[in-house]
Amino acid sequence: MSELVYYFLHVLGAILLIAFTFQAFAAPAPEKKGRVMAITGICAVVVVVAGFGLLAKRGYSISAGWVIVKLVCWLGIAGISGMAFRRPEKAGFYTLITIVLAAAAVYAVYFKPF
Repeated sequence: MSELVYYFLHVLGAILLIAFTFQAFAAPAPEKKGRVMAITGICAVVVVVAGFGLLAKRGYSISAGWVIVKLVCWLGIAGISGMAFRRPEKAGFYTLITIVLAAAAVYAVYFKPF
């Protein structure tokens, strides 16, 4: 696949992952849990597979600091939607964490501070 396809899938997956995570914060009804968790899981897999494909196409090393920061942010965002269903009273706190993790991932990829 071309580099552009990996980039498209990575960004689309990240946007959808964050969107459905926020949906979990807004409406943490138990009957929606299975669908939202399945979608966020699929999006998380798409993000990581496309991200590693993009790394391979561009020739970056996985040991680069900014890549590790993005992996940590990905793990945090991927896991936080499940927490919204377990503790809906902390949705505001989880929203803030999600925003900080997304901002850190974007910062790491564009500025590559490490």
